[in-house]
Amino acid sequence: MSQQRPAKGGSGIDVRAAAARSLVPVLTDKGSLAGLDEHSVVVRDRSLLKELCYGTCRRLPRLQALANQLLKQPFKKRDADVHALLLVGIYQLLYMRIPAHAAVGETAGAARLLNKEWATRVLNGCLRRLQREAEALQAVVDRDESVALEHPPWLLDALRTAWPEQWRAIAQANNEPGPMTLRVNQRYNDREAYLQQLTEQGLEGQLCLHAPDGITLTTPCDVSVLPGFEQGHVSVQDEAAQLSAALLVPALAPRPGAHVLDACCAPGGKTAHLLEQFDIALTALDSDNQRLARVDDTLNRLGLSAELKHADATARDWWGGTPFDAILLDAPCSGTGVIRRHPDIKSLRRKDDIRQLAKLQRQLLDNLWTLLRPGGTLLYATCSVLPEENAAQIDAFLARTPDALVTTPHDVAWGEPSGQGRQLFPAESSHDGFFYARLEKRTA
Repeated sequence: MSQQRPAKGGSGIDVRAAAARSLVPVLTDKGSLAGLDEHSVVVRDRSLLKELCYGTCRRLPRLQALANQLLKQPFKKRDADVHALLLVGIYQLLYMRIPAHAAVGETAGAARLLNKEWATRVLNGCLRRLQREAEALQAVVDRDESVALEHPPWLLDALRTAWPEQWRAIAQANNEPGPMTLRVNQRYNDREAYLQQLTEQGLEGQLCLHAPDGITLTTPCDVSVLPGFEQGHVSVQDEAAQLSAALLVPALAPRPGAHVLDACCAPGGKTAHLLEQFDIALTALDSDNQRLARVDDTLNRLGLSAELKHADATARDWWGGTPFDAILLDAPCSGTGVIRRHPDIKSLRRKDDIRQLAKLQRQLLDNLWTLLRPGGTLLYATCSVLPEENAAQIDAFLARTPDALVTTPHDVAWGEPSGQGRQLFPAESSHDGFFYARLEKRTA
């Protein structure tokens, strides 16, 4: 992919224009930050581009409320890119250490790169007013609790209803970037030895409390500086996601060569972890061929192999007929436990989505259960904190599935009981929000 050269106004306005273009699909419900093209700016500006885009999405409800206060009238739909520039400018003034003159001047100037020179005056006026009246304007918009906590009202209501004691802490954790956590490949090293390697490289970190292969870095870094990354000695994976392998130890450790299915496997972190830990024959299934290619790339880097299948896990036309000894169902979900890593969820997710996702999860559970041998284990996981997708989903499955036995451990130090599973909430400098429930198929 070719690099875009800085515009004549300099890379300062270039990166802000690129941020605005990248945010338009999110603001208009036509795309996500997954499509962010960091190569649209020169190398030195790529971290700034990512911060502008992710930070704006992270603070979006509050930025939108402030934009409404600053504008005499909303921009027209065709000027969503100008509106995005305004949000980017507000974000810089309130949440970044960029000098105010640069935040205002280069954001307003970026409108010229969008071929909308008329907007420079509007943006300049709005941002300078925010400089003068920041305290008063913020006090006005923060009267709305959903604005102050930077979540859409429906989601804040859902969190409050589900978790009356924890909802505020969940919302606050969602508003901060998640830490960078590593999974050490025990085939090459133990994590204590790898932590020493990091220290020798000038990288600080600490051992994860719950994931036995995990190290959380004090400061995120590019993977290229991680010792042995290209050789497969380490991977990036959140601590909560690493717990899936630990939960499958009773099912897989005593069964060398076990026949295992990782359903909905992309991007492949859990797939790789299972292969690092156990001597198994693993089938990795996903309905998205592009994402399945990422699984292949991950396994190649780590020197691991699995049977990759591009197929729909709600169907059985891909299945060879041999029952699985264990199934990991990392189900498609709302992502409400990983908003801090995917802040565009605040804009893209809708209340009605939860019902549709719960329907899909139900179909996946019912179909995959029929592929599990008697005595086999199914581990259900989501990166959601909403009971409809988690505890309530499992309760309903148990009610209609008489041969399902709950084996979720309750003597672990992580998470808290939630129905027949365990729920983790996003935690500062620690794991994401996650839900696990472990089920065994009764023998006759």
